[in-house]
Amino acid sequence: MGTKITFNQLRRIKDSLPEGATRTIAEHLNLDVETVRNYFGGAHYDRGECIGIHIEQGPDGGIVELDDTTILEMAEDILAGKIKVPADL
Repeated sequence: MGTKITFNQLRRIKDSLPEGATRTIAEHLNLDVETVRNYFGGAHYDRGECIGIHIEQGPDGGIVELDDTTILEMAEDILAGKIKVPADL
């Protein structure tokens, strides 16, 4: 069973990340940066994949079910200062 979060909560986390965080997550997980952006609600499927995110219509932007929370956990670790984002990204 996955983790549920509202779409707007997921976007707030993404929008709170410092510059370069998406690239840092992608590099740590050996993913395309567009795949990480798609995880946070992007729609660049021609350049990245959709991995483990299912969106249902509803309040607060809808409900998102995440099959794998690794990207979300890394984002939260960046926001908590546990993972540093290089300044040159």
